Amino acid sequence: MRTEDVLAATATGLWRWDNAAGTVTLDAEAARLLELPAAAGVFRESAVRSRFHPVDWNEIYGVVNLAVAEGTLAEARLRIVDEHGRVLRTVRSRSKPFPPETPTGTSYVLVGTLQEVAEPQPGTTGAHTPITGDWRRSREAFLLDAGRALAEARSTAEVLRVAASLSMPGFSPDGLAVFGVSGERLTIIGHHGHGVGDEGPFNDMPLETDYPAAEVVRTGRALYLPSPEEYRRRYPSTWPLASRFGRRSWAFLPLIVAGRTMGAWMAGFRHPVSFSPDERAVLTTVARMLAQALTRAGVAETERELSLGLQRSMMPSLGPEIPGMTVAARYVPTGGGLQVGGDWYDLIPLPNGRIALVIGDVQGHDVRAAGLMGQLRIALRAYASEGHRPDAVLSRASRFLSGLTDAYEDGAGTGLRFATCLYAEADPETGVLDIARAGHPDPVVMTADGTAMIRRTEGGLPLGIEADADYPTTRITLEAGETIMLCTDGLIETGGHDLATGWIRLRPILEQHTDDLEKLADALVQAVHGPTSHYTTGPLADRREDDIAVLLLRRDGGTPRETARRTALTIAQAEPQRIAAARQHLRELLHDWADPEQVDAAVLMISEMATNVLVHTDGDALMVAEATGEPGERRLRVEVADASDELPHRRRPGEMASSGRGLVLMEMLADAWGVDPQGVGKSIWFELYEPGPDEEG
Repeated sequence: MRTEDVLAATATGLWRWDNAAGTVTLDAEAARLLELPAAAGVFRESAVRSRFHPVDWNEIYGVVNLAVAEGTLAEARLRIVDEHGRVLRTVRSRSKPFPPETPTGTSYVLVGTLQEVAEPQPGTTGAHTPITGDWRRSREAFLLDAGRALAEARSTAEVLRVAASLSMPGFSPDGLAVFGVSGERLTIIGHHGHGVGDEGPFNDMPLETDYPAAEVVRTGRALYLPSPEEYRRRYPSTWPLASRFGRRSWAFLPLIVAGRTMGAWMAGFRHPVSFSPDERAVLTTVARMLAQALTRAGVAETERELSLGLQRSMMPSLGPEIPGMTVAARYVPTGGGLQVGGDWYDLIPLPNGRIALVIGDVQGHDVRAAGLMGQLRIALRAYASEGHRPDAVLSRASRFLSGLTDAYEDGAGTGLRFATCLYAEADPETGVLDIARAGHPDPVVMTADGTAMIRRTEGGLPLGIEADADYPTTRITLEAGETIMLCTDGLIETGGHDLATGWIRLRPILEQHTDDLEKLADALVQAVHGPTSHYTTGPLADRREDDIAVLLLRRDGGTPRETARRTALTIAQAEPQRIAAARQHLRELLHDWADPEQVDAAVLMISEMATNVLVHTDGDALMVAEATGEPGERRLRVEVADASDELPHRRRPGEMASSGRGLVLMEMLADAWGVDPQGVGKSIWFELYEPGPDEEG
């Protein structure tokens, strides 16, 4: 008799699974067992996988990997299902893994047999056949997987989902229920394998009830009921409640943590289970892991609810709408520890009809930082409501925080804490913002055409370092259609960035989202905490996350075509360092200019013009730069005005002269230039015309 005839007579088929090629070779009997066309052939792995129960398919990977590592047979019991997921039969696989002819990574070839297995008949007793031939090896693999999955669950719902998906080796339950204790009553935390409302009779059950789960909670000892007769004999009063589910065996195990029984776990089986010592050991181990996972999840949910409540109480709502302006804000706590930190934002209505925008960051991410943030926010709101100017508000806040940190240091020896802050007072009618800054990142302005520029503002020390610190005020005007962004350093530096590289990461996002502030706020956070953030890490070794607060304010009206791209800056006699800020303003205004040599020329000319004002006059210089037109045909006009009536004149500097070349440079570099006398003083200006694509080079 041929070997093929013997295999067919015993309902045994042959298969060869090539993991690397993704193909499965079956003989006719194996194809029949898998509900595929009953003929020998080569099938795609996806076609064969669709015939296995998903849980069994996932388990076989662990069994095969263990057999590959140990060089032994991989034995498993697998359920065959139809296209509707109904189980048609059960087959046993005994296979030997071999390395492929050309090994690649973790690939292997599995060669073995598939044999149909008869399921136990109704009324029979005895142990259900294990899902693997080597019970202990399969049990260890299952417990490792179960422990890892339960340890990673972060909420009660996740723990219950993991518990429902556990497929125990050889005796997987079809129904699960987790019971908790509330006072002297039994409650259901979650269940699986039951219909909606089936938990009703078991919920809110007194612990004195003659029910297995109640007895387990009372005694702290497990109960195993291998047959309906045993259940009915021991618990006749509650047997009618359980009989309608059609199960044949039950296990009720206590959920014990730190010596205290916190509930019970029920596993119900539609096939008879004898609950051998090995099976009881597996159930007991799973119950212990489940109890610990539920406890961890409960503690985490409590802490999360507490921290979120604290966060909600500290983070204000944006309040009523501001006429003529749109506001959006986001707060994202750091990824670890508490869900609150030292960052905050606020929107404060002022007595004069204006609106104060506040954003700040207290040093640290702990409870003390959150507490200081709450106190500082209240103090700032109080000072602002009294009608003080921005500089006075920050000066008082610095004195307040300095006193708080001194008290902390005296009481607990915890040292100095400081805070950065930006306070902007906005006039909705005119778009004027008066800004005072205490060591905080500068604001960013997006023009109506989508250009994003950092607006350099005067600043002072962070709050709390000096009790009597001064904070100069900078005035900027938000034109119709323009948006200003205030943010904490977490938005810029999270992911190992410094201020420069972080700004490079954010600029494209700011310039791509100009219509909807809410979408823009989400896109900014996504760039830092979303999947794409993993590909935009910065150059710094320290990549710790930081809290993020961002506040966006837009002045309504205007379109990209109606509003020119403009920047203005005052350079005082006592602040020659602001010439560098003027150069930076101009570079950002021209960041997408077609000809980089023209940009360098413009920066050189503005530096020369501003320096001449400071050297040759006694007044301040006012720079105004404006770019108009469509890309490729734009015109840049830069003016520097001062209060002196003395007009510049062309000189003939010698070879060794250190001055006198300003007008010569403008004559050479500018497309047009001139000097315009004004009512008071004068204005010197130049223009550059952007070359089109055909003119470049």
